[in-house]
This record gives sequence, C-alpha cells and structure tokens, in this order.
Amino acid sequence: MSEENVVYIGNKPVMNYVLAVVTQMNGGTNEVILKARGRAISRAVDVAEIVRNRFITDVTIASIDICTEEIMSNEGTSTNVSAIEIQLSKAFSK
Repeated sequence: MSEENVVYIGNKPVMNYVLAVVTQMNGGTNEVILKARGRAISRAVDVAEIVRNRFITDVTIASIDICTEEIMSNEGTSTNVSAIEIQLSKAFSK
C-alpha cells in the first residue's frame, strides 16, 4: 500500500475528505486508507459511511485497525492518543 492512497483526517469539513476519497477511487485506485487520531476518529467514520452509502456503493470496509499512539510534547512529556485506520476497498466488477 503506497502512501498516496492514504487520506489523513483532520479538522476540515467532512465533505473535503469524502471528495478526496471519491476522487482517488474514480481515478482507478481500488484501495484507500483513512487515518485519524483523537477527536478526528468520528469524522473518519463519517467519511467512510458517506462514501459507502451516498457516492460509491460498491465500496466495502476491508479492515479497521485501532491503536494508541504516544505523542511527545515540546516539554518532553508524553500523551497517549487513540488512532484508527479504516481501509476502504472497491469491489472488483465482473
């Protein structure tokens, strides 16, 4: 999986990320990974569901990985933050 198939979810409106996923899928990519941390996790789930239900109905969720990442602050203290990866795959048309 190459890095160009990854969409990092942040604080932009949900439809910005939906557009990014739909653009990649229509450009011939069969797999896109959504990555989000912390409060953006719910936005990543929203993006996956909007793409699946409204735009590209033959997209399936291939896998969901959750983990905890340790973030180091400038002061040297560490904070744990939740992270999620949602892998979207387009079904191969026969």
